Amino acid sequence: MKHSIKIVALLLGMFFFTQLIGLAVTQVYFTQNDNIPYGMSPPKDIDPKTSLFSIVTAVIFAVVIMLFLMKFNAELLLRIWFFLVVVLAIAITANAALIGLPYAAIVSLIIALPLAFIKIFRRNILVHNLTELLIYPGIAVIFIPLLNLWTVALLLILISLYDMYAVWHSGFMQKMAKYQIQKLKLFSGFFVPYIGKKERDMIKNASKSKRKKTRLKKIKISLAILGGGDVVFPMILAGVVFRQFGLLSAFMVTLGATAALSFLFYISKKGKFYPAMPFITAGCFIALGIIYTLQYLY
Repeated sequence: MKHSIKIVALLLGMFFFTQLIGLAVTQVYFTQNDNIPYGMSPPKDIDPKTSLFSIVTAVIFAVVIMLFLMKFNAELLLRIWFFLVVVLAIAITANAALIGLPYAAIVSLIIALPLAFIKIFRRNILVHNLTELLIYPGIAVIFIPLLNLWTVALLLILISLYDMYAVWHSGFMQKMAKYQIQKLKLFSGFFVPYIGKKERDMIKNASKSKRKKTRLKKIKISLAILGGGDVVFPMILAGVVFRQFGLLSAFMVTLGATAALSFLFYISKKGKFYPAMPFITAGCFIALGIIYTLQYLY
């Protein structure tokens, strides 16, 4: 039980810390008039409704492409796709920390390239999770200027409905997660490998046995995972709230999302998949209700 609590605490900690990085990156680019490098600056005066339609269309298109490439086992193309996205996202986040320095955008790319290479083409659990902290802020900051509060709220509702369908009905999320981990040897999200009490006892017994290698081969490693979408979408909402109400209100959204995710971990059972977005969206909306109540009172 103590081991499970540690795993949950680690996932929650990475989720929460990534949200904080997202707020910091959002603040930097907001003060820079959304001057995002690598041609990713948002168009001026774009209608948030048009942006919402474009984002939803892009998500659907990405899912279709993912299914197509999975069907034909195009692992190399998928790795290259992931690699390019990871490089761009990490570079955007790094650039936020280096703004004001000479050649900040170039230096950020130099930082991002080896990290992305290790993440995608080499298996390193530490690099994987550390880079996840930097990827989602870089992605979120691209979309935050395109949306207003109502369109991002609708986006979270749509994503939550999709998440429920993909997990509880079609099983697509489970298939995609297994495909990424088993075939691509990577995962778009946080993951922490662990072994249960039974497996730990097997290791102890194997160390005392002459058949150590045979016994160890039977040990299964479990994974605690949290998908990237579950991280980036509440970050986008928090960023939009930051631009409208300020840092404290955005932090309340982050707390709401983290509390909701904590509740999901509390009620979840080992070995089962759960759609996290409906819970996270509910926590974000409760936080929004509190924000609007405080705005009304004060």
